Amino acid sequence: MRIGVLAKAAGVSVPTIRYYESIGLLTPPARRGGQRIYGSEDVKALSLIRHCRDLDFSLDDIRDILASVQRRLPCSDTKSFAEEHLRAIRTEIAELRALEATMAALVSGCEATCCGSTAPDCVILQPGQVNCI
Repeated sequence: MRIGVLAKAAGVSVPTIRYYESIGLLTPPARRGGQRIYGSEDVKALSLIRHCRDLDFSLDDIRDILASVQRRLPCSDTKSFAEEHLRAIRTEIAELRALEATMAALVSGCEATCCGSTAPDCVILQPGQVNCI
């Protein structure tokens, strides 16, 4: 199949396929008449890459996941990737919650102390006004 057919089958764009080939996530296919010719394994690989991107795995993680699939490693290896990714997600959520609390406190402080004054005097823009959680 040609690159446009592959893109449609996997739900990605042609430039995305070319990018994944350029960074080594997809093996560049054989060419026939100057055109790239893809097979069903390429659809599977690209669909897996897309699924991993939907789960917010990094490109390096995806490279490792693809290697584990190609080497037919045990599911426990995949679970390890997922557990590590889940820890990172939970850390990011905790950091975002702390940032949310800080921003809420700054907005409340602005409403209580300086709303109506000029921007340079705004409590939101004053370092050290609210301790980060």
